[in-house]
Amino acid sequence: MTDTKNIRPRGRPRRFDPEEAIAVAQQLFHGRGYDAVSVADITTALGINPPSFYAAFGSKMGLYARVLDRYTATEAIPLAELLRPDEPVAACLTAVLEDAARRYAGNPDATGCMVVEGVRSDDPDARAAACALQRGAEEAILDYVAARHPDKASEVADFVGATMTGMSAKARAGLSLDRLMAIARIAGQAVAQTIDD
Repeated sequence: MTDTKNIRPRGRPRRFDPEEAIAVAQQLFHGRGYDAVSVADITTALGINPPSFYAAFGSKMGLYARVLDRYTATEAIPLAELLRPDEPVAACLTAVLEDAARRYAGNPDATGCMVVEGVRSDDPDARAAACALQRGAEEAILDYVAARHPDKASEVADFVGATMTGMSAKARAGLSLDRLMAIARIAGQAVAQTIDD
């Protein structure tokens, strides 16, 4: 009979936890943007060498895709929770904008929205990945408004999307949470007037 307790797995054991590495990379990408983060920056932050990085993630874009998945699962605005069919549309959209303000200003090392900022990437693959996520959020808002105000859905969804983009940029420029919340509330009032909600 073989003693399986003392058999070591082949190869060198991983010296890092991939999920923890994704969290560290998220801070880098969110704080600096995809284009400004190099593989060397990532491997230094993780304390690993490039071959270990490529074995775990395949490429910088492969890691970024995993980071975007983590971001949308853990830190993105919970649209499904906030866009409630039993509440006034304007109140729910105001809640979305207020949540955005809190998230955009919540981490001083990574302000703004990682997805919104990713849309500006020079890398076509990174930009496409961020655009797809942004498009999904915009479509969710459009569908939500269209269910009760179909004649105003496009203009309201465009306005909310533009407001969120502007809030993200202002957060990255250092605008305080109080001022971002003021923008969210004023935008909510504009939505309410537009749809007579």
